[in-house]
Amino acid sequence: MSVTSKIRRQGGAAVITLPPTLLRLLHLEVGAQLELNVVNGELIARPVVQPARNRYSLAELLEGAEEMAELNAQTAAGREGGPVGRELG
Repeated sequence: MSVTSKIRRQGGAAVITLPPTLLRLLHLEVGAQLELNVVNGELIARPVVQPARNRYSLAELLEGAEEMAELNAQTAAGREGGPVGRELG
């Protein structure tokens, strides 16, 4: 598929327009990132593949929470009361 697009100025940038058909063929949406390269005088645009985000279960997110609660309980006495020396309060 061949598409002709005119370079225009928008603010301080030079901009080209990609028709919706081309976006669909590339499985892209507005806001997607393209990697631009020049090879032998030709502009090559490739979609940037974003790495998959890690998904955690609730159990994984809460792992270690009980130990933190126990540590907070053990050190609570150190957080009570006012300053006893020249420390900031």
